Amino acid sequence: MARMTDEEADALDELWTRTTPEIDTSKPGFLTRKGFTMVSLDPVTATYLQAKAAISHHSLSEIIGELVRKELTAAASA
Repeated sequence: MARMTDEEADALDELWTRTTPEIDTSKPGFLTRKGFTMVSLDPVTATYLQAKAAISHHSLSEIIGELVRKELTAAASA
């Protein structure tokens, strides 16, 4: 994955500084108070999840949910 140049980073910082994102807090989701969960991942896991999401066209939360459900199913059948 290519890194941003200093100019691109400055432009993105300026954009987020000047604009406020609109968030629908009535629905649960990553950026809402009810749905916000901070997770720290090691680089290998993060890379794997991003690649899997890109290939499958699913969100990271969908990929993680699928992995958790598989784990729960395997634990229940053991």
